[in-house]
Amino acid sequence: MYLLDTHTLVWGITAPEHLPQRVRDILSAGEVIASVVSYWELMLKKGRPTALVLDPKDWWTRYIMRTAVEVLPVRATHVGHLDALAEWHRDPFDRMLIAQALAEGHSLVSRDGVFAQYGVKVVWA
Repeated sequence: MYLLDTHTLVWGITAPEHLPQRVRDILSAGEVIASVVSYWELMLKKGRPTALVLDPKDWWTRYIMRTAVEVLPVRATHVGHLDALAEWHRDPFDRMLIAQALAEGHSLVSRDGVFAQYGVKVVWA
């Protein structure tokens, strides 16, 4: 199973041309999972000039909930893994996605090369 980081999730729906072919193949195969952490991130960043999605609630409902994409909640085991992570990456959303991938044994689909330093399998190109 492949856990998508927020950019990969959004680009996979709105701008797949930004993704390498390998990632598009993974998305097409359907063995992906989205995290509620991505929804949380989109909501907190809405209204910013760099926001990936203008209306996260509508976007999430339309593209994630209605299409039955599996959504990973935040569990206590994820928080436990988060506590053990070194401070190489400062973004709290990315850190939680890393913790979730480690706890669940998922590969993480992201272009962020720092993720691999945590021992999580990162897939991009």
